[in-house]
Amino acid sequence: MWRYLKSAFLVSVELPGLGRVPVHALGGDAFAILGFAQPAFWFVGLAIEAAVVPTLAFNPRFQKLVEAHNAQRSLGDTDEKRQALVNLLSPEARRRLFDLIKKCGQVLDVYRSQQAEGFILDSNDQALQSLQWVYLKLLVAQHHLESPLNKETETSLETKIRELERELEAGEESEALRQSKTATLSILKKRLANLRRKAQTLEEIESDLTRIDNQVDLILENATIQGKPQTISADIELASDLLGGSVFGEDESAITDLERAYAGQRTKTEKETA
Repeated sequence: MWRYLKSAFLVSVELPGLGRVPVHALGGDAFAILGFAQPAFWFVGLAIEAAVVPTLAFNPRFQKLVEAHNAQRSLGDTDEKRQALVNLLSPEARRRLFDLIKKCGQVLDVYRSQQAEGFILDSNDQALQSLQWVYLKLLVAQHHLESPLNKETETSLETKIRELERELEAGEESEALRQSKTATLSILKKRLANLRRKAQTLEEIESDLTRIDNQVDLILENATIQGKPQTISADIELASDLLGGSVFGEDESAITDLERAYAGQRTKTEKETA
């Protein structure tokens, strides 16, 4: 209820030369100033605000306007965060994403041409949006995995490991130097394991991207051939584990925020269609 009272107090109107002006806040300031000349104005101002603001705040139509405004603002923030993720992708990755979005749009166009019922269109749109979101997350993960801070390769690490192992087998170092080289060898082996794991994850991500591409192609073909609107499923089992570690780098918090926003939108849509 507090947000409705706050919105009612800050409700604004457009005034020439001044832009949008909060009516109640401006009126309160005016009565406060007048009150220094005549204290009775303070009581009048308080009485007016106490009567008008709660009345407006409890009005169902006003509450719906507040909810719509908050939803629109939240949607704008969500779109900005999503666009920021798209902007960090390479031109080739963006092209792949836009191609998928285009095909999803073609699917919906086919269903519209078939006079599909509204709930089927809404359901399919939501399913396709979910696939696009998964696709974008895969591309973001791919971007971070392909942009390491150093350019070390498996071959270079394997060479360093073999050299250290030969030096340790020779046993010509002092004990302190031997301990240092042993510790270095352990670190190099861990780096190699991480690099190999990264290579495997990249292969899995590419496989998942290809799978979604083909799934949307199949959806488009079925929509065109069957001639009867069908409900689309967004369920897809990924080979890559996007939740099994931080693969989104500094964009992990943005991904998490968007996940919550989309989950909230899905819940709202389900309630509206129930």
